[in-house]
Amino acid sequence: MAGYRRQLYRDDAVVLRVQKLGESDRIITLLTRRHGRLRAVARGVRRTTSKFGARLEPFGHIDLQLAGDPKGNTGSSLHSVSQVEGIDLYGRRFLGDYPRYTAASAIAETAERLTPVEREPSLRLFQLTLGALKALSLGEHATTLVLDAYLLRGMSLAGWAPALTACAVCGTPGRHRAFSVPAGGAVCPDCRPPGAAHPAPATIDLMSALTSGDWQVADATATGVRRECSGLVAAHLQWHLERALRSLPLVDRGGAPDTGPVGGVRVGGGGPAGDDGGAPGGRVVSPRVGVEGVDREMTE
Repeated sequence: MAGYRRQLYRDDAVVLRVQKLGESDRIITLLTRRHGRLRAVARGVRRTTSKFGARLEPFGHIDLQLAGDPKGNTGSSLHSVSQVEGIDLYGRRFLGDYPRYTAASAIAETAERLTPVEREPSLRLFQLTLGALKALSLGEHATTLVLDAYLLRGMSLAGWAPALTACAVCGTPGRHRAFSVPAGGAVCPDCRPPGAAHPAPATIDLMSALTSGDWQVADATATGVRRECSGLVAAHLQWHLERALRSLPLVDRGGAPDTGPVGGVRVGGGGPAGDDGGAPGGRVVSPRVGVEGVDREMTE
């Protein structure tokens, strides 16, 4: 367009993903406070002389200036990064910590999947993502608890929260022993479909505690309960996303690698029933594949 000049605007954002572009540039996927998820080109950031390349790494909270139409109505859909200031670069604190790094990768990928429309503001998801990364960097709670709390609350924002205090089918209140991912959560004996899982009561209590933010209850749970909770949460999320998250099977859940289902659902990750011939979330992948494997997913 003749005489067109790109607008400049500022926002703060969380860096979700980076991709190589050409010989020295990168495409940065951002979750911004006021403009939702968007992608921007950062030119020359892969050069050693770049002034702000180190600030545009995954999991960082940054303040940046972008060139382009904030609403995406004019010009290229890819904006350009013209200035970056680091607010808190959380990724630096756990770059060499495999469990926290892979959990942060799963958080970033989930945030991207929960914002399918670019430039659609999602302030609550932005705040939730920022809080989860900060919690990982501080290390005050177990890594898997922080991740599962993020996934449960993210599903609540998306309208996919699993039913925990009433039957997902008929609404009968109470603690129900069966849990069905396709049905939407806990189910009563009359509504229980074939193949429903039967998690321990403590597992449902943990899911409720993580959803409400009751860390005193969550921190006191046993390892087996946490692993069973992780399996149910992963299966429920990926059922509603209708696709598997690549980073979720790499998360280190602690202990020995999985060899079978826990409470009817395999803990390794995976997708909806039928993706791999197993139960929902049925794919089992050993978590110990190295941080490099996840880093490659985040940067290419």
